[in-house]
Amino acid sequence: MNYVANVLTALVLLEHLYIVWMEMFAWETAGKRSFGKALSAELFKPTKGLAANQGLYNGFLVAGLTWSFFISDPVWSDNVRLFFLGCVLVAGIFGGITASKKIFFVQGVPALLALLSVIFFK
Repeated sequence: MNYVANVLTALVLLEHLYIVWMEMFAWETAGKRSFGKALSAELFKPTKGLAANQGLYNGFLVAGLTWSFFISDPVWSDNVRLFFLGCVLVAGIFGGITASKKIFFVQGVPALLALLSVIFFK
């Protein structure tokens, strides 16, 4: 695995680790700062469980991307990494279409760059 792919994948991983923390443990504080323009303030408390569930799914993305760093076989490592980066990219595209274009640029574009670096910079 090349250096660029490792760095870009690590950035996507760290971004989603932050999202996990925000959605699962800090929805009413950090979540409000991130989504306060999209949701009214009184919706954060009743949606805390829904946000935590979303955070758990983001945790699976973090787990998969982390796993890709510990696989010794380069082909398997690339395949696992491509799968999880693809999942992040699809989620970024879907979020960009259904919720906010910003989601595509904040989550989808970094995943796309990492994915392309795995494919083309071997």
